[in-house]
Parts: sequence; C-alpha cells; structure tokens
Amino acid sequence: MATAAAGALGLLWGWLWSERFWLPQNVSWADFEGPGDGYGYPRARHILSVFPVAAGIFSVRLLFERFIAKPCALHVGIQDSGPYPNAILEKVFLSITKYPDEKRLEGLSKQLDWDVRKIQCWFRHRRNQDKPPTLTKFCESMWRFTFYLCIFCYGIKFLWSSPWFWDIRQCWHSYPFQDFLIMFVHHLATIGLITFSYINNMVRVGTLVMCLHDASDFLLEAAKLANYAKYQRLCDTLFVIFSAVFVVTRLGIYPFWILNTTFFESWEIIGPYPSWWLFNGLLLILQVLHVIWSYLIVRIAFKALIRGKVSKDDRSDVESSSEEEDVATNTRSACGSSSSNGANRVNGHMGSSYWAEE
Repeated sequence: MATAAAGALGLLWGWLWSERFWLPQNVSWADFEGPGDGYGYPRARHILSVFPVAAGIFSVRLLFERFIAKPCALHVGIQDSGPYPNAILEKVFLSITKYPDEKRLEGLSKQLDWDVRKIQCWFRHRRNQDKPPTLTKFCESMWRFTFYLCIFCYGIKFLWSSPWFWDIRQCWHSYPFQDFLIMFVHHLATIGLITFSYINNMVRVGTLVMCLHDASDFLLEAAKLANYAKYQRLCDTLFVIFSAVFVVTRLGIYPFWILNTTFFESWEIIGPYPSWWLFNGLLLILQVLHVIWSYLIVRIAFKALIRGKVSKDDRSDVESSSEEEDVATNTRSACGSSSSNGANRVNGHMGSSYWAEE
C-alpha cells in the first residue's frame, strides 16, 4: 500500500516538473544544479522563503504604521473621529436597528431629550464607523508609498548595475536556465509569473516586468496621501503624473519592449515550447488588464484636468444628510484612493487600491 502511494506520488511529482513542459529542448533540470557564469541558478525551494519574508514585512508594516505613519497623519491634521458614546443608542444600534424609522426616532428623542436631527447624525456616524477611517487609509497609503518607492529604487539600481540591462534579448540567448474578477485574474497571473519565472530561471524578464509595474505605484499612493491631507491641487497633479507614467510604462514600454522580446525575439532564438505559451499567455493577460485600467485612469485624469476633480475612494463614501449631500455635490473635490475590491483597476498588480468614479 505504502509502495503504491509512493509510486503514485512520484508519478505526480514527475508530471508537475516535466522537463518537456517547462524547459526548451536539450535543457534539463540538472543544468541548474551547478553555478552558471559565477552565479548560482534559482532553486524551486527558494520560493519557500517567501513565507518568513512576508511575515517579516508585515511586522515592519505594523511598526511603520503605528510609529511613523500615524504621527505624520496627526501632524497634518487627520484625526481618528467617531460618534460620542451613548449606551441607549448603542443598544438600539446593535440589537434592534441601524436605520431607525421616524416613530423610533421620536421615541428616542423624548427618552434622551435630544433633537431628532442629532439622533440621525449619531446613527449615521455610527454606521460609518464600520468603514476604514481616513487615518487608517492614510497610514496604509503611506506604507505602500514608502514600500513601493524603495522597491522601485532598488529595482532600478539592480537593473542599472546588471550587464544585461541594455539588452533584454540576452536573457533568452543565455538560457538554460515570467471589479473582483479582474483583480482575481490579475493576482493569479502575476503570482504565476513571479513564481514560474524564478523557478524557470527567467528572472531577468520577471525583474523587468516588476520594475515597470512599480514605476507608477508610489505616485498613486502619494496622490492618496495628498488627498487625505486635503491638499487637493497636489493630489490632482500627482494623479495626472501617475496617469502619464502608467500609460507610458504599460501601454508603451511593456508591449513594445517586453512583449516584443518574449514573443518574437525569443521565438527566433530558442523557439516555442509548452511553458513558453503559458508565460506569454500570462503576459498577454496583463496587457489586456493594462488597457482596461488605462482607459479608467485616463478618464479620471481627464476629469481632473477639465473640472479640477479627481474621483473619490469608494471606501471614503460616508452617509450624509441631504444638506451635506447637496454641498458635496456642488463643491466637494475629492481625490481618489484605495479599495479592497477591484482596487487595482488602476493600480495594476498591487493589490488593494483603486480610483472609483463618483
């Protein structure tokens, strides 16, 4: 029984790591065992280091948001606000209704000797407590801005100091050795590309793709920070710059440099093989998403230029009275931010932020 299970596991393992699928002709996994050109080749087991590294980065993020980002938010005047506590209203909110009708409002008004309008305001602010406050979003954006900027600068330094920076074709020539549904597809494609490109020793293409994606991310986070701090003009300016960088890198450099090399030049150098179709298919999926996001971004940036108004964050939406809504409709200018759903419609691979139209 144990022998049969071991044999089945061996067959499955061999199928998963089939050289016919992953590697070009005349290349085997054994070719990766020794150092090449003075450097060690990637190993599949290196991927396991992702988990402790992720835990370490998460710990750094917690410390950064608490001891650096939060004081900065308080310094620019962002406060962690909420409704003042009231035991009676809290009990009604939690156990009876979050949207009291007129009759209940009148009863609570008599019981507390409060104006009905004041009670409505309390319930509105209490409902909004379940949404991320501006302070939280500022801290999140400041962390992402810092992280993306550092990663991008490191990537540029790494690429610039590498001998293959000026000729991406060398990465192929030197082989042996890249709404919720949209974001779900995007994350699957990017995780697959990062993992497979490393295991398959296509790290040069993978590094260039990640560097291109990182080029605009920190600008988006900088625009969010300006929005939360209520620097509207700076927010609009940064968002327009972000839009330009996004379009140039993902509709210009990415297809005409990266995809041109991975499709046409690699076809001439080594020819197609099974995993070649997988990698290029994932890269094409990213390009389709780039087109969709670019359309959304350009539309919002155009509005910012024409009307001086960048659309706000879905998570920033708060319930307001009819008077407040009238004022907001006519006068408010809000610069967008992040949301956990469909966020990267404009932010590409990063995860959890997007600009939604008002």
